[in-house]
Amino acid sequence: MPKMKTKSGAKKRFKMTGSGLVKRDKAYQSHIMTSKSKKRKRNLRQSTLVAPANEKSIRILLGK
Repeated sequence: MPKMKTKSGAKKRFKMTGSGLVKRDKAYQSHIMTSKSKKRKRNLRQSTLVAPANEKSIRILLGK
């Protein structure tokens, strides 16, 4: 049986943490930044964890 391929779109968007959780970047950060407050833009910079409901499907895409 051949090796399972990782989906390259998921590989670019998600990372695994040391404890095995899935990390993602926040959305709404690509353009029209002038209308967003400094606090909102600052909070968008931090990454966050994927919701538990979506974690299983993302793990499959990552081959983990």
